[in-house]
Amino acid sequence: MLRLRANAGDDLERDDLVRQLNPMKGVHRVTSMEDACQAGWVVSADLSPAAADKVLSLLAGTGIDRDDYVIVRQDVIAPRFGPATLMHAEEGFSWAEVMGEARANSRPIARYVILMMVAGWIAALGVITSNSILVIGAMAVSPDLLPVCATCVGVVGKRLGLAGRAFGTLVFGMFLVMIVAAAIAFGLEGVSILDDSANDYLSGLRGLAQVSYTTIMVALAAGVAAILSFETRAAATVGVAISVTTVPASAFFGVAMGLGETSRATGALEVLAINLVLLVASGSLTLAIQRWLAPRE
Repeated sequence: MLRLRANAGDDLERDDLVRQLNPMKGVHRVTSMEDACQAGWVVSADLSPAAADKVLSLLAGTGIDRDDYVIVRQDVIAPRFGPATLMHAEEGFSWAEVMGEARANSRPIARYVILMMVAGWIAALGVITSNSILVIGAMAVSPDLLPVCATCVGVVGKRLGLAGRAFGTLVFGMFLVMIVAAAIAFGLEGVSILDDSANDYLSGLRGLAQVSYTTIMVALAAGVAAILSFETRAAATVGVAISVTTVPASAFFGVAMGLGETSRATGALEVLAINLVLLVASGSLTLAIQRWLAPRE
């Protein structure tokens, strides 16, 4: 459920807003109360996600400033829906909410940078030791799902600035993974830890640098899962599955470059490029279909 709070400057503005909100489908419990801190009124209402976009259009038409209203998501713990009404829970599609999340995750904030570097560190060790558990751990750390989805939102919403900014953040994250992985491999070789010339440190996970039909199929499926998890706030769990198409290949590229295996690094870069394109393509298509099918109230 979503909750609207809007500041109305005077009685006329309050009455007009309440009058327009009350009959709208998906808008419930419209109330108003006098603002004790400043002159005016505060109008509140519960919204279904499907009604959020229409309410935003209404607010823009009434002349209420963007700084004078906020819509937030609230988790409803009661009443509990029975089996017969489970499908009628407030789970509609809200473009406004998706766009807001995309804007918030389209820039490389400090936390994103640090987590991508940590992911590169762990994934590099996983590639070098052929330890798939470490690679999975790196995928769990990586937050690259967020800029992937932000890119898809920008593409579908025809916000080229948002799409470009988010995709740049995604590519920058992959670059950080590569740099850290290359530094780890180069450093370990420099201190003679990786000094066994007979040992091929890239052989165990060489599949990360080879394009096959599974590369395409996994990337397409991951894009669909990315968008659905982004909308339902399941990113923490689904993000591991999404990162299988990005972090391992980036780390393999970095380790290969750090060890001077440029020919094998090229294959990993090709895998990564294909994965990124297909992720954005399938995610954008999924979101576009959802937006087209969303009820227009």
